Amino acid sequence: MENRFSSNLLVMFFLPLLIQLCATSEYTRPSPRQLIFRAHNRSDSEPQQVHVSLAGNDYMRVSWITSDKHVKSIVEYGKSQGKYESSATGESSSYHYFFYSSGEIHHVKIGPLEPSTTYYYRCGGAGPEFSFRTPPSTFPIEFAVVGDLGQTEWTASTLEHVGLKDYDVFLLPGDLSYADSQQPLWDSFGRLVEPYASTRPWMVTEGNHEIESFPIIYPRGFKAYNARWLMPHQESGSKSNLYYSFDVAGTHIIMLGSYTDFDSDSDQYKWLQADLANVDRKKTPWVIVLLHAPWYNSNQAHRGEGESMRQAMEELLYKARVDVVFAGHVHAYERFTRVYDNNANSCGPVYITIGDGGNREGLAMNFEDPSPSISVYREPSFGHGRLSVYNITHAQWSWHRNNETNAVIADEVWLENLSSSTLCSQVTRQSRSANDEL
Repeated sequence: MENRFSSNLLVMFFLPLLIQLCATSEYTRPSPRQLIFRAHNRSDSEPQQVHVSLAGNDYMRVSWITSDKHVKSIVEYGKSQGKYESSATGESSSYHYFFYSSGEIHHVKIGPLEPSTTYYYRCGGAGPEFSFRTPPSTFPIEFAVVGDLGQTEWTASTLEHVGLKDYDVFLLPGDLSYADSQQPLWDSFGRLVEPYASTRPWMVTEGNHEIESFPIIYPRGFKAYNARWLMPHQESGSKSNLYYSFDVAGTHIIMLGSYTDFDSDSDQYKWLQADLANVDRKKTPWVIVLLHAPWYNSNQAHRGEGESMRQAMEELLYKARVDVVFAGHVHAYERFTRVYDNNANSCGPVYITIGDGGNREGLAMNFEDPSPSISVYREPSFGHGRLSVYNITHAQWSWHRNNETNAVIADEVWLENLSSSTLCSQVTRQSRSANDEL
């Protein structure tokens, strides 16, 4: 069925590719590469597109798809290959999008699980065995960070580079498959990332390419994204899969939605306010935020698209002493200094744009000139990032540029945790005292 409808869907919902802008420089920037389409090569009852995600303290969610609608939503798992001492059942669903009908989408929550432990598991009672390793319970912990991933040859290169060095959790700030209403591309993307997403938790938030709305018929959008990539929104008190939070090894991660309401009267704003108020910096000294449309951006692409969200929410993040904000959307890499309200501020978050995972639209080549003083490093190349949180006070960020055969560290910086900063703690106390007087 996938092959029958794929060509029709490509014609009906094909969106024109953006024109690649070329810039002359001594370093030749990589051009877009071909789309990769992964076909289904297992039986109808066997799992495909397997991925795992964190689902509350000591729990993981296993998600997969079967062509056979009658396969049970069950995961068997254990600490030894081929020996499954435990099992859990979950739920399944499917969806329709115009002429496309999805396979059966299964979600099963398993646990409690031990930290830093490899578990072997089987989905649906048959098929191949998979394995994943749970994150550690304490520092150090390492995050791989990739935005605007897509499914091109550059995507494959980025994932290969990520896989060459171990990590604990994969963070993706939006734009996953670039299906753009061509639903078979969601299936292809799931198969492409399965070797990585089935072994480490993938935590994602939505981008503009996940919207897939259509007037009257699908006005709310996110039909495929919400069905396929279920995140722990209920576990974090959120009403929507488009924004949520989770704790892992001394870090509190907040995934915000750039394409759902975010003004002060919105559910997302109220949820964020409550979520930040509940953070215990003694338990999770690091607070990290991911969203799609960047609040700070000196590239010519997507200028100002995150401005209204910044104006609505930036003060919340600043007062909560958020350490880092990652964004995607702009197909380039850029790191800002600590910023608040468009000015350098030692108590504000470090803002990083990392929308360079390998998307089919190519790179955003043109930056404003001269560079604004708050922009520390910027480069239009494909690549990925690593955030290594070593302890309560210090973490290291590095950006790895894709080369043909290896990933080169092009930018790196040590970060000091804001909750341990005496200066920022004093500013916070003074701000609270002023508010109390008012």
